[in-house]
Amino acid sequence: MKKTAILLACTGGPRMDNLGPRLIAILALFAAVAAATVGSALAQTATQPTSPPPMTTAQPAAHPPLPYQVTDKSMGVVNCANSLCHGSVQPFKDSNVLQTEYVTWSRVDKHARAYKVLFNEQSARIARNLGLGNAAEAKVCLDCHAHNVVKAQRGERFKFDDGVSCEACHGPSERWLPKHVEDGAKHAGNLAAGLFPTDDPSERARLCLSCHFGNADRFVTHRIMGAGHPRLSFELETFTTVEPAHFKIDSDWEQRKRLWDGVKVWAIGQTLAVSEMMDLLTDPKRGHDGLFPELVLFDCHACHHPMSEKRWAPRIPGLGPGVVRLNDSSMLMVRAIARVVDPELGNRIVSRMNQLQQTVTGGGDAIGTARSLKADVAQLTAELDQRTLTAADMRGVLAALVDEGLNGQFRDYAGAEQATMAIGSVTNFMYQKGILKSARDINGGLANLQAAVANDERYSPGQFETALRNFRGTVGL
Repeated sequence: MKKTAILLACTGGPRMDNLGPRLIAILALFAAVAAATVGSALAQTATQPTSPPPMTTAQPAAHPPLPYQVTDKSMGVVNCANSLCHGSVQPFKDSNVLQTEYVTWSRVDKHARAYKVLFNEQSARIARNLGLGNAAEAKVCLDCHAHNVVKAQRGERFKFDDGVSCEACHGPSERWLPKHVEDGAKHAGNLAAGLFPTDDPSERARLCLSCHFGNADRFVTHRIMGAGHPRLSFELETFTTVEPAHFKIDSDWEQRKRLWDGVKVWAIGQTLAVSEMMDLLTDPKRGHDGLFPELVLFDCHACHHPMSEKRWAPRIPGLGPGVVRLNDSSMLMVRAIARVVDPELGNRIVSRMNQLQQTVTGGGDAIGTARSLKADVAQLTAELDQRTLTAADMRGVLAALVDEGLNGQFRDYAGAEQATMAIGSVTNFMYQKGILKSARDINGGLANLQAAVANDERYSPGQFETALRNFRGTVGL
């Protein structure tokens, strides 16, 4: 099948021959999510702000610091942009990297325009509502809309208006840039000099989630959303693919780095999203906002729907109508994964998730349950990291996702949205590996799922379940 969908997304940039036949429906869903999240950028120049140093959070010894936590100097995107480095408009024929990475990022990646978004009317309104002054000078905005390093850590060629730049993800380059361009440079040497290991699914998930969900240092609260910020929705593998990815997975990449498994990337992204949510729930400061809990923990649509809408149906044991539910969209993905990877652990995770939801009504120890769930999910992440997923595993996970929906678990919009992205990621990788054969049939099934979640205010659980039932028949589950 031709790469029509992804090439339309990349008009004006280099050909993304590394992306494979991406499935149409999930691209359409992501386009809507990304547009809401990033907004339209205005071509406007502003004085670069000076911000106080970001807070740092101690990480376990096994984890490298995230790029914003590193004190090395950031030397600037321009150091990557030479046509002999990563700024070529065409892939180099005999190179083991594309060398078009800068062009892809600068032309079609919304990260490159994240800072400029802070000058549009939507950002001005959010800042005004929160009493922040200029959004382009507010630390709470800059921490995720730019590579927000203090003045002392900016090289001479560093520019704020590069947005979420190369060094925001790959790490400040003061030490690794010289090593990176040496003859015979190796990936291990670059990592030792401070390059962030974005090839590691767990580390990349930590990095992406630090903005697309939040961590102890930076976080989009319910107050920020109430001021006008879009609802956050994220799935690691989908967002990586349609960013678009500026790297090519081939035998050379895997020899230099590691084997790539798109299903594992998706799964680890989900387990770490649940882990971050448990950290938020158990944090005595971030988990509360005065008398109320931090409302971003909860399913938006449990409260934000028309009063005339009478669609409640039992889903979570012990929770009746009128009870606000925790946002369990990623939890539902994790239980589908766990039931295949480790059924005994999966049953325990399901039980913990139900217990956690029941604590909303005062029926148990929320903090203790959240900590136990975090430990169970950490065990699942470790098992995933060590496991080579087989075709049977992938089919099992895909079937579990569909079954969750047909059993009524995606009656809430957030779960259906997350499931649509998940099913797109899993089927895309299975197609690439030859496990699923007909891209046309798969795309047709995914298009129906996407249509069912195209508008959160008009979401119909019945329509989504019908699309799932048809999809199951299409792929032969």
